[in-house]
Amino acid sequence: MPHALTRRQHLQKMWLTQVVRGCAAKRLMTRRTRKLCGLDNEQLTSTTQQLSSCYHPSSSTSYSNRVPSPLGNSRSPILLSRSSLSTKMPQLSDEKAKFTAPDGLSTKYRVEEVHRYMVDCMTAVGTPQAHAAALADVLVAADRRGHYSHGLNRLEMYVNDVKQKVCDGNAEPTITKESVSTALVNGNNGLGPVVGNFCMDLAIKKAKETGIGWVCTRGSNHYGIAGWYSMRATKEGLLGMSVTNTSPLVAPTRAKKAALGTNPISVSAPGKDGDDFVLDMATCVVAVGKIEVERRKNKPIPEGWAIDKDGQITTDATEGMQGALMPLGGPELHSGYKGYGLGMLVEVFCGIMSGGQYGPNVRKWMNTDREADLGQAFMALDPSFFAPGFEDRMSDLMNHCRNMEPADASKPVLVAGDPERQHINKVEQDGGITYHINQINDSWKLAKALGIKPME
Repeated sequence: MPHALTRRQHLQKMWLTQVVRGCAAKRLMTRRTRKLCGLDNEQLTSTTQQLSSCYHPSSSTSYSNRVPSPLGNSRSPILLSRSSLSTKMPQLSDEKAKFTAPDGLSTKYRVEEVHRYMVDCMTAVGTPQAHAAALADVLVAADRRGHYSHGLNRLEMYVNDVKQKVCDGNAEPTITKESVSTALVNGNNGLGPVVGNFCMDLAIKKAKETGIGWVCTRGSNHYGIAGWYSMRATKEGLLGMSVTNTSPLVAPTRAKKAALGTNPISVSAPGKDGDDFVLDMATCVVAVGKIEVERRKNKPIPEGWAIDKDGQITTDATEGMQGALMPLGGPELHSGYKGYGLGMLVEVFCGIMSGGQYGPNVRKWMNTDREADLGQAFMALDPSFFAPGFEDRMSDLMNHCRNMEPADASKPVLVAGDPERQHINKVEQDGGITYHINQINDSWKLAKALGIKPME
């Protein structure tokens, strides 16, 4: 049996293979090439033969298709095609394709059952129970609040990231530097909700001591709904803010291609008796997950949500996914440049401030070729350090707006957080969360692919 390769040897093999393919003759194998591969003149031929007979022992290890030289120099990396990789982890989509969901599956499930299913999916790919539960908490909260694009709909992305080893489900965040009011955190490529909870809890602690806590992190991953973290502060009687950059999906005003993420902003503030102001919004017209949901339903998207690959506004969900989202406001005529500016603002707080990836440098959406290295920021502010009576004034303003005469009597005036509260009440009245049948069928196949019990 051929001997196993170390990770370094595996990289050498792929790198050397590309060099050999690109050379017209052996004389083009320069001294530098041999040095980079750790080979002398006599070893070149024999090592090439040995490498061709070796195998990589772990089919569960995925490497980037952008492989640098084995010595990690700063020169431009050599691009490898996917077909040139000798080992490739089976994709979940391939595993799911082996199964067909039965007819008659229910579309409504108890919150506890949805949470159980999500935890089981994550632990099936090696995530610790506590980290899996932290993720499930955020995803279930999204569905309960009516943000279906960021709940069950998003689960497979997290499973894939951990399964493909581009996200470390076991990682714990660490503090890189801090002051009494600020901190820089390294997420160590952990699950976004694990990193996000750590950072916001740290910001809350600092705010209670000094009036404000501001924490930035790099090395994070998708963390679910931004509102989860701002509300974490509000539950402690504080104002909370959370922002994150994401994969480039939004085209700057006048551009044909994406360069910024959906870059959500959430700010929440405590009102009286738990009646809190909770703003949670993307800085584009709509979150990409909502276009995904419409695509799965085979429905068109509203005009102004996205552009196609040629930069033209489209109502086709598939074309929108292949093109780019539009910034908040839509086209320039409708002040889309303001949403573009807000998206840039988030990048300032996140990738640029933390030293993580930013803008077009962030990993492409749904790719598992490398770590995401997202930047995120969390702020907690104690209103008691300012004028007294904050909650009273907050509730007064919200109630004033709610009590205004609506332009359409069937549509009362709402404030940020009201639609979500209404949806939570509906879920409680219905005794569970109702999903689209396509999502349920997909979740059933995912359960079978992972070898866990589907939702019941």
